[in-house]
Amino acid sequence: MIARSRSLAEIPDDYILGIVPASDTGAVEMALWSLLGARGVDVLVWESFGKGWATDVLTQLKLADVRVLDADYGDLPDLTQVDFSRDVVFTWNGTTSGVRVPDGDWIAASRAGLTICDATSAIFGIEMPWDKLDVVTYSWQKVLGGEGAHGMLVLSPRVVERLEEHTPAWPLPKIFRLTKGGKLDAEIFKGQTINTPSMLAVEDALDSLAWAGSVGGGPALRGRVAGNFAVIEEWVERTPWVDFLASDKRTRSPTSVCLKVVDGWFAALDADRQAGAAKRMVAILEEEGVAFDVGSYRSAPPGLRIWAGATVEREDLVRLVPWLDWAHGRVKNEFAEV
Repeated sequence: MIARSRSLAEIPDDYILGIVPASDTGAVEMALWSLLGARGVDVLVWESFGKGWATDVLTQLKLADVRVLDADYGDLPDLTQVDFSRDVVFTWNGTTSGVRVPDGDWIAASRAGLTICDATSAIFGIEMPWDKLDVVTYSWQKVLGGEGAHGMLVLSPRVVERLEEHTPAWPLPKIFRLTKGGKLDAEIFKGQTINTPSMLAVEDALDSLAWAGSVGGGPALRGRVAGNFAVIEEWVERTPWVDFLASDKRTRSPTSVCLKVVDGWFAALDADRQAGAAKRMVAILEEEGVAFDVGSYRSAPPGLRIWAGATVEREDLVRLVPWLDWAHGRVKNEFAEV
């Protein structure tokens, strides 16, 4: 699993990759608990998962020197304000806001701190600038379309150096420990998992990797994502009632596509009725067997969230968008004030 994942994700030879407990969340928490505290920390927040990492850094680890650089749903924080003499924690692609960082150009090549990147809905679907990333986490869900039981933790040589030089000031639970006797626990990165993995989940993930290889590997997966996003983008451009939640075209997620309703009747509703109208649209689509779980995240503005990752067929999205127009029309008739 490790060897095939390394090849598909085009991970550099001097980076190490391991299977860890508790999906992407577990991988992120391992990095935060094992690595932070040596320097000040900048946490970037523009959606719910980034907010969760900021909460953990502030209230669980209780670090004193923390800057939270945040933005509302649909926007990014000012990336020019990030200080790379500090450790930087961020999500590459915000699944709950449909906003991603545009590229790796904003990350300093020569940096004193570590970059810790939650890339679970980006990796395999978006090209990763590995030289700018020190910790990368993901799960077998999302672009691979597998089960989410286990996380993947990718570490650069700079991270190994930090692990062996820095001892956290807090106790580390067993499932977070990446060192033994002050040295990297290298067995984790050779397939010796901390807890017993589900071999059914492993086989499912291997099947996903085999499929990915059969369609052309990493470049083909990214091409499928780009083609899927293009279907939705073209529809949005010609459809007056809908727009992307992401305000900047360069920051729109091509995998987790978040949309908002922008026509007049919807804007005239109060917040509760807007939420009700959006939920009604989702319910109609589910009743017809057209789409499932396409509502916006519970803390995001009401609207739609469509997964367009590599396991989705482009033709299915072509078939979907007329149904979105139909559902919108139905809900407009139900909710618009005469």
